[in-house]
Amino acid sequence: MQWMKYRLIYLIISGVFLTAGIFSLFKWGLNLGIDFTGGVVTEYKLSSGEIETKKFGIKTDEEITKIREDYKNQKATELRFETVGPSIGPELIKKTFYALAMSAILILVWVAIQFKSIKFGVSAILAMIHDSLVLVGGFSLLGHFAGVEVDFLFVTAVLTILSFSVHDTIVVYDRIREKQKKYDPTLGSDIKAIANSALTETMVRSLNNSFTIIFMLLSLVLLGGDTVKWFAVALLIGTISGTYSSPFVAVPILVTWEEWEKRLKK
Repeated sequence: MQWMKYRLIYLIISGVFLTAGIFSLFKWGLNLGIDFTGGVVTEYKLSSGEIETKKFGIKTDEEITKIREDYKNQKATELRFETVGPSIGPELIKKTFYALAMSAILILVWVAIQFKSIKFGVSAILAMIHDSLVLVGGFSLLGHFAGVEVDFLFVTAVLTILSFSVHDTIVVYDRIREKQKKYDPTLGSDIKAIANSALTETMVRSLNNSFTIIFMLLSLVLLGGDTVKWFAVALLIGTISGTYSSPFVAVPILVTWEEWEKRLKK
């Protein structure tokens, strides 16, 4: 199948999601949860007998008083009311970004060495950045329109998705490298033909692998409790994005780079 024939369509699809996410990040930012801001953890027994536990990112005594009055008006019994500080401080956030930058550089170097070309490393990292922006931008939109908060579990989801994205990309790259080493007269040295053949051979395996993860995450989103729901949503968005970016972002970047390089040499 001529996968690389539709590179412009892949670019447009990625561009739409990235533009929406980046716009949301600059316009509204992320709806930071109590893990980042600190606040109050409450536990009340409602008049129906149900136990309700909530987290509020608040800072003033007036806000605390209002929460207590609202529950009092509902004739709820207070079981717990605790003020907590942020568990993710500025220093930890800074170290996380440093760790991400360091890991990206190490992945770039490792992939470049293994595939004997900086093009493979840079293309893989760009696909990884693509997935990160889709996930973060998506949660910025969810935070603005649905009130979804970003907490410690979200940070865990981002780090998990980065490794998944690179792993899937390397599988395709490895097949491309094998085909470049073993000359096939039907493909020649045309990088576009080689990439099309490699994607055709790996696509079913990649989709089967991803769907097993997607089905499990969908089950958590639909049947899991509120504690893990948005963590599962973050993993689901990242998995779908990673499954898409490996064949339709990382490979097109590599193919386009190779073609431009050949044109410049001519």
